[in-house]
Amino acid sequence: MFFVSITLSFYFLNKATQVIPMGTAYAVWTGIGAAGTVIVGIILFKEPSDFWRMFFIFLLIGSILGLKFVSNA
Repeated sequence: MFFVSITLSFYFLNKATQVIPMGTAYAVWTGIGAAGTVIVGIILFKEPSDFWRMFFIFLLIGSILGLKFVSNA
C-alpha cells in the first residue's frame, strides 16, 4: 500500500507541474501531506484536536487553496 501511495503521489505531482508552476505544485503537495498526516493522526491515533491545532490545519488548507487559485490567474 505504501508503494502504491507514493507512486500515485509522485505521478499526480508530475501531472500538476504540467499545469501550474513547480513552486506552487510542490507547496500544495507538501501541504496536503502535512494536513493529511495530522488528520489521520487525529482520527486513527486519537491525537489531540484542540482549537489551535485545528485552527492552523484549516489555515494551512486555506493557504493551499489560495495558492491554487492565484496560480491560475
